[in-house]
Amino acid sequence: MTAARALTDTHGRTIDYVRLSVTDRCNLRCTYCMAEDMTFLPRRELLTLEELAELARHFVARGVRRIRLTGGEPLVRRGIGDLADALGALSVDGLAELTMTTNGMALPAHAARLAAAGMRRINVSLDTLDPARFAAITRGGDLAQVLAGLDAAQAAGLAVKINMVALNGVNDHEFAAMLGWCGARGFDLSLIETMPLGEVSGRREDSYLPLAAAREALELRYTLIPSIHRTGGPSRYCDVVETGTRVGFISPLSANFCASCNRIRVTATGTVYGCLGHDQNVELRDILRSGDGAALDRALDRLLKGKPARHDFDLSDPEPAVARHMSVTGG
Repeated sequence: MTAARALTDTHGRTIDYVRLSVTDRCNLRCTYCMAEDMTFLPRRELLTLEELAELARHFVARGVRRIRLTGGEPLVRRGIGDLADALGALSVDGLAELTMTTNGMALPAHAARLAAAGMRRINVSLDTLDPARFAAITRGGDLAQVLAGLDAAQAAGLAVKINMVALNGVNDHEFAAMLGWCGARGFDLSLIETMPLGEVSGRREDSYLPLAAAREALELRYTLIPSIHRTGGPSRYCDVVETGTRVGFISPLSANFCASCNRIRVTATGTVYGCLGHDQNVELRDILRSGDGAALDRALDRLLKGKPARHDFDLSDPEPAVARHMSVTGG
């Protein structure tokens, strides 16, 4: 195995960040993310926790410095604490950061374990502070349970960033209030444009809001100063003078950020996608189970050779950019 060889694509981008999905299942059904009646993968098709850890070790040997656990909802995967322990131990081999994106519902039971494993920060998806609106967006979610999860995360010493999908006509009047609430809690906030992934009810074009409009709304109340802060992801940050926290903008449609892409995404079954908005991929499950590290390297190199220069999201197209939902690829 050529462990020292960095993961580099044909566009000159070094891949040092992996989003590793542990399940496609979720305990919510957010309207912009998935269909109400989802069909999830049989559990037998998923990589085992040991295989996920082995794959992570291989990525770290190839120069990956950040791993984010995703889903679906990663905290519904049985044994997630054991996997966090195994991945946290990779810090001695060069893993600089282990993080997670979660909806927060199960954080009360897991936050302390995640912190003990070496996780220092998490992203929590939260699109509104209104309980009824939260229940509507998530199709039955309990906002109080998420808030309890945030309390547990803070008690465990985890830094929190809130991810808020900007939805025109749904939560667009809440941006300033959310930023103020985050500032009072010491949370950073990222606003995210909706993306055309998988079939959902309704038209995404109707709920799409370019983040330039969201920023203009925030600047009526807050002083935003461009920041050099980076977390390895696509968010571009501003420091918020009044709160001492940051607000980030993730704008895959209105301000494409693909030129600096440093990520690949691994599904829970071992399929690796070079781009969220394309179907180009390689299958690693069988290779991983063969124990052939050289074949694993060849597959990854093949993936990066074909990694697209950029995604091609177009909300005016009635068909989604790709058929798979975000929960399949990993958020």
